Amino acid sequence: MELNRLVSELANFLQVVRFQDYCPNGLQVEGRPEVRRIVTGVTASQALIDAAIEANADAIMVHHGYFWRGEPAEVTGMKRKRLKQLLTHDISLLAYHLPLDAHPEVGNNVQLGKVLGWPLVRYLDEKNMLPMASLPQAVSLKQLGEHISGELGRQVQLLGDPGQQVRTVAWCTGAAQSYIQQAVTAGVDVFISGEVSEQTWHTVQETGTAYIAAGHHATERYGVQALGQWLANNYGIEHIYIEVENPI
Repeated sequence: MELNRLVSELANFLQVVRFQDYCPNGLQVEGRPEVRRIVTGVTASQALIDAAIEANADAIMVHHGYFWRGEPAEVTGMKRKRLKQLLTHDISLLAYHLPLDAHPEVGNNVQLGKVLGWPLVRYLDEKNMLPMASLPQAVSLKQLGEHISGELGRQVQLLGDPGQQVRTVAWCTGAAQSYIQQAVTAGVDVFISGEVSEQTWHTVQETGTAYIAAGHHATERYGVQALGQWLANNYGIEHIYIEVENPI
């Protein structure tokens, strides 16, 4: 598939123009003009680039790419090394941040809900970033945490009374801990995201809405895999997902 067409099809599918983001969405580094094999991963780290080179990939597609707002503009250090590897091996880099979080089919939030077995009831926001679900029956916060830990393969962090009974859940992948306020307003029993901040503890203590930090990387592995599979199914591009371990 021609690279330009690939970028255009992804922009349309993910509705990139809807989002004002912290980074450019789409093609960030241009490589060879045709893409037959694409490697996906969560973050365009050096380890993922090295693995993509080993896999003879034409392109890499990630959730966390480069050129974030506020970062130093100079191409030095590890940024220089990463870009040099991509350019030397003629590998394109595509990145989709908020558009991949919010997409109703392959988005991180929808895909995490599927992994955890939570059928979506509704969204708590207008941008479809905060899905909500009702569990079949109430469980303790500890039991819910054990379920999430088992499905994601990492130990989650619970904030709240482990014995508290919870039935309604809302979530947003990555570093969305500040969205707990919207969950509180909606009367949700527990909010789940990837990371946790100091002030989150006080919100939990003072509102009664519990919080589970399930890992930034762990909660955002599934959208890019689903997007890669969508490309494979619809355009015949060979797709390889590469997991680069990250405990955060």
